[in-house]
Amino acid sequence: MGGIMNLGRLLSDTARRLGPREALVWGERSWTWAELDGRVNALVAGLKARGLGKGDRLLVHARNSNQLFESCWAAFKLGAVWVPTNVRLTPPEVAYLAANSGAVAMIFEDSFPEHAEAVRAAVPDLRVAIAIGAAGADDLAYEDVVSEALGAPSREAEVDPGDPCWFFYTSGTTGKPKGAVLTHGQMAFVVNNHLADLMPGTTEADASLVVAPLSHGAGAHMLPQVARGAKSVLLSNTSFDEEEAWRLVEEHRVGNMFTVPTILTRLARHPSVDRYDHSSLRHVIYAGAPMYREDQRFILEKLGKVIVQYYGLGEVTGNITVLPPREHHLSDNEMRIGSCGFARTGMEIAIKDPEGNRLGPDAQGEICVRGPAVFAGYHDNPEANAKALKDGWFHTGDLGRLDAEGYLYITGRASDMYISGGSNVYPREAEEVLLTHPAVAEVAVLGVPDPKWGESGVAVVVREPGAAAEEKELLEFLDGKLAKYKWPRRVFFWDELPKSGYGKVPKHNIRAELYRRGEIEEGASP
Repeated sequence: MGGIMNLGRLLSDTARRLGPREALVWGERSWTWAELDGRVNALVAGLKARGLGKGDRLLVHARNSNQLFESCWAAFKLGAVWVPTNVRLTPPEVAYLAANSGAVAMIFEDSFPEHAEAVRAAVPDLRVAIAIGAAGADDLAYEDVVSEALGAPSREAEVDPGDPCWFFYTSGTTGKPKGAVLTHGQMAFVVNNHLADLMPGTTEADASLVVAPLSHGAGAHMLPQVARGAKSVLLSNTSFDEEEAWRLVEEHRVGNMFTVPTILTRLARHPSVDRYDHSSLRHVIYAGAPMYREDQRFILEKLGKVIVQYYGLGEVTGNITVLPPREHHLSDNEMRIGSCGFARTGMEIAIKDPEGNRLGPDAQGEICVRGPAVFAGYHDNPEANAKALKDGWFHTGDLGRLDAEGYLYITGRASDMYISGGSNVYPREAEEVLLTHPAVAEVAVLGVPDPKWGESGVAVVVREPGAAAEEKELLEFLDGKLAKYKWPRRVFFWDELPKSGYGKVPKHNIRAELYRRGEIEEGASP
């Protein structure tokens, strides 16, 4: 197959066309398109000078910043693979990503020295480590690498449509994350699709507020802003601040933002929403979990018909369904309650039974999808690929139904995954760590409704005979071994776990028993 545009070209072309216009704002600082592109080209030259090239993996562990933004474009232009991490992960979890991805270089924020150390231990032949901020004896300073090569020419590596540009790590049901391989060809389609379905009409007159980590879904949303020349505005604080978000919306006349239901609900219900002008908002995009109908109505009343829902996974980079603003209604009679929308432009959805047969309207089965937004497979994981990519379709592992008009309703998850604060949590990760505690004989972790987070985890533990460990001890045992958002919030102790005839522990039986005992309040899971 012939070559294709290197994704990095989106930044080069916008910088050429809109050089002096504001491109990125972060706190008191801002950068024009020409400045950003110049810094990215300098970083490319600095990485090249240290032996990095096409196909090499660049691990990045940093919170939202201009440097995280730049690292993405530098990886693309170099023809390398961007491997951003979730900053909430522990050092051993990040070290696993470095080793699994085959990273040869690392960019990290200086506030994460233990993570950098763990990566070095896991990847002894790491070629280069670049610190954002203060550099240690074995590191290069990010700003030094950039300043030494400012003025370097812009040259994007030649790429083919199937060449990887991003390893998007998703939590795995087997306890280890899997690297979804995103390619230049796939992501070029995703950029166009986002512009068509999520934020039509976006131009250089727009601004986009970034409230989620650029390492994940918000990074995919940043690409179409760059393609169209819309500036991105980052929150200045490391912790989420509703008041600052609304102040920035007013100040920069923000037109779009991408978020998750729990954060959007917090924004809409915060008193500061009434103190700032948010009439510039046209596309407030939420994804990652279903939203309570009551919250949906409240947000519509507060912000107007500007909310856009989509359903997607990292493996399809968001591109499965869309429910645009015109299909969000205050009236229950007009609203398709519980639907996450219809198929994205150029994408096809099928509901399949376990044998792979396509089911008719309103029949429940596994949600499968095909089209140019589907990833190239999981990195170095033939077993997972065989399961997820069958008969020409990507199998999501989610259960759902399509109505006669093609609107999708998610009815459950084939896995035990739950979504807490917009983050996917796979209970097996916490279960595997808890089982290494000497007092734990058996454990089951499951998601239950949570008014603040949408869902949160609870653990049901059967102790070893004679053991007396309590909740506090078991939760403290997770410290340093598992990112905090994956921890169960409560621990219950039972004499035994309910088993099926096959000796398995069905989570729905445990949930029913938790309700029956009154240990958690019964409520419809969002």
